[in-house]
Amino acid sequence: MLVHLSLKQFAVVSEAELGFGPGLTVISGETGAGKSLLVDALGLISGLRADSGVVRHGADRAELVAEFALHDVPLAAAWLRDNELDEDEGCQIRRVIRADGGSRAWVNGRPVTLGQLGELAAMLVEIHGQHEHQALLSRPSQLALLDAFGRTEVERRAVESAASRWSALIAERDALSAQGDVSDRIDWLEHQHAELDREELEPDAIARLQTDHRRHAHAAGLIAACDGAFAHLGGEEGPSLSRSLQNVRSDLQRVAEHEPRLSDVDAMLDAAAIQVDEALALLDRVRSDLDLDPSAFEAIENRIGRLHELARKHRVTPEQLFAQRDAIAFELEALRGAGVRLAKLDGEIDAARRAWREVADVLSARRRDAAAHLAGSTTALIAELGMGGGRFAVELEPLDSDRPDPQGAERVEFMVAANPGQPARPLRKVASGGELSRISLAIEVAALGLDAVATMVFDEVDTGIGGAVAEIVGQKLRALGASRQVLCVTHLPQVAAQGHAHYRVSKAASEGVTQSAVQSLNAKQREEELARMLGGVELTREARAAAKRLLADVV
Repeated sequence: MLVHLSLKQFAVVSEAELGFGPGLTVISGETGAGKSLLVDALGLISGLRADSGVVRHGADRAELVAEFALHDVPLAAAWLRDNELDEDEGCQIRRVIRADGGSRAWVNGRPVTLGQLGELAAMLVEIHGQHEHQALLSRPSQLALLDAFGRTEVERRAVESAASRWSALIAERDALSAQGDVSDRIDWLEHQHAELDREELEPDAIARLQTDHRRHAHAAGLIAACDGAFAHLGGEEGPSLSRSLQNVRSDLQRVAEHEPRLSDVDAMLDAAAIQVDEALALLDRVRSDLDLDPSAFEAIENRIGRLHELARKHRVTPEQLFAQRDAIAFELEALRGAGVRLAKLDGEIDAARRAWREVADVLSARRRDAAAHLAGSTTALIAELGMGGGRFAVELEPLDSDRPDPQGAERVEFMVAANPGQPARPLRKVASGGELSRISLAIEVAALGLDAVATMVFDEVDTGIGGAVAEIVGQKLRALGASRQVLCVTHLPQVAAQGHAHYRVSKAASEGVTQSAVQSLNAKQREEELARMLGGVELTREARAAAKRLLADVV
């Protein structure tokens, strides 16, 4: 929902701040005051191309800022997260148009392209008015509205899933077919795998090999160190350390009764003696394992050399050769089964196409039913909105291709005959801006505002009508405001009276330059504005009384 709109140096508006709430907000003003500038501003916020003409005369740039709450537009919130543009619970769109015609845009303070701006704004605001602004002229938007009206979400997801399954199978078949004759590749991989399989490549085996290599490489030094240590500890060169510790303990034990702390020293020496004995036992085992064996060392070196050669060949480390061997085995298995898989794929693709067709037929039936109901309801509303004899139809055009499409087996075209006896034409070819706005209003009211966009803007919706029809238009806009935020630019008091909120746009000349101002009206000011719209420049007692009646009749 749009909550705030700021305009600076935009056309004839020097500066304006507008706040918006739920329901129907109407915007009125004298002819030429700039009422539709607010619609133009939202169009530029939505990514429409801008030129230097929108910059106020004498200014170097125009700045537009719109703030939206996202609680009622989850698709927009998800889009912001996916594009890493989310910020708290809201969305701020800012666009600057320079006097030289250039422009830039930001979303939540981060720069975006006009394409991104258009994608996001399409989920936030829908403009019904001039053709270049018209949301429902887009056939994808028409299809989305029909699906929302028909509540086809379950069927549509089934069609998307079936089409995705078919596409995945086609991609797999194409990838396998692109490999061509793989016999040479299989022969080469088998040679590579056999070469690797001859070696012990498990991480533990490589770790043991490296340990053995270090032991043999330093065998002489290790033997000398062990012999020297044994000689010193075991007593071959003087008294043994164990005997020395025992003698010290005996001397201390004789006098320990006179100093209790010496008992602690004796316990420590006893533990040390045990450690020395265990060290001597382990040293003896290590020494017995050491041997100067040149042939064993050579064999180890050869194995390590082969591992390094294989590692260079496969461009990995020796520790990664194990994973490389498994990867080659996996590819071999896949290639050997490619022919069998290709044969199976054709059958699976045909089955996937049939599965898509089944769910697509169900979706098509739901769409045909929804199209008939939407067309009937909209046609009735068109007559109420002053286009008696007009007709609205929803045409479903089957796709020529048998290729499963994630959107279903047909496309939608909204068709309109504005007058009796005229053939129905696509909605996008309706010439009159006023007729187009009223038809869009009828469609939205008939669809109960079910499309995903939370904010709808109507411009020129009351062009060429008056009296009772104008009152009906206002009532329909107010009814739509019960489920969607609606903004409407109007020149008719019957429409303006139906608003939950009311803005007035006025213009004045200052130093030879026309400026527009926007004012939020309270209850008394609304009455005065309606009286002006009813009676013209001079506000008569009758005009004020009529304005009061219009406001009093609003339900």
